[in-house]
Amino acid sequence: MGSAASRPERLTASVLARWPLPELAEDADKEVRGHVLIIAGSEEIPGAALLSAVAALRAGAGKLTIAAPASIAKGLAFAVPEARVIALPEARGGLLVRGRQALASTAASVSALVIGPGMQREGAVVRFVEAVIPMFRHATLVLDALAMSVVRGAALEQPAVLTPHAGEMAYLSGLSKEAVCEDPVGAAREAAALWNACVALKGGSTIIAAAEGGLWQFDGGTNGLATSGSGDTLAGLIGGLAARGLPPVAACAWGVVAHANAGAALSRSHGPLGYLARELPGEFPASLHSLSKGRPSR
Repeated sequence: MGSAASRPERLTASVLARWPLPELAEDADKEVRGHVLIIAGSEEIPGAALLSAVAALRAGAGKLTIAAPASIAKGLAFAVPEARVIALPEARGGLLVRGRQALASTAASVSALVIGPGMQREGAVVRFVEAVIPMFRHATLVLDALAMSVVRGAALEQPAVLTPHAGEMAYLSGLSKEAVCEDPVGAAREAAALWNACVALKGGSTIIAAAEGGLWQFDGGTNGLATSGSGDTLAGLIGGLAARGLPPVAACAWGVVAHANAGAALSRSHGPLGYLARELPGEFPASLHSLSKGRPSR
């Protein structure tokens, strides 16, 4: 799949400087920093919605709405008091398509939509995603977990980021996991072109591929990031950055590096293993600030 002519560029702080974070006037209010909608969670995995939502706020998004199954919505409202929480109808563990009506009031104001973390029942998820995303064509779309399965049917028609690991990439692309691991650059590049999206293929090295053909590789992750819920925080972080105004590739690149730097900071304070995904968002503001100053980490 890959070739020497398509070697990725190393993703560093100097590369991120090409896509500076949006500047804010002293009197800027929360509306300027964008509105992110997180559609996530299930009765068995409610924490995914919480992790993604907090990460989006820690990325600097100005407004947050969480839409989650009715069975967990009230708990999320108490857990994230900064958010508006919309309860969505569900049946047998999956969201019902008619729940899209409850999102209509947010459609005009949402600048980034994160959908998928912690959602269950693939068929129901795909039907729901296919019904919802046309309402948010003007927003940057961040697809994670089972919501990514929507690309198995058709290419996306709006700015989008997908964040698969090797196993998910194999499932979505029809390749074997061994083939993905053998040539992650080629797998990411071909998927980005086929799906018309920015793809971050997560792993020991993360490959970011743009639909237009750009390729970047980031090698600064740590083993401790391979922990339950870590991907949920990355999806929320990318969504929060997109809500602030970064285009998909830039939001993805900043998110991948800031996420890794947050893990590095926790490694220094806690040790290389054993820190929790819920602790990562607390490190995001300092990580983003350091990167904006051209420093790799704090």
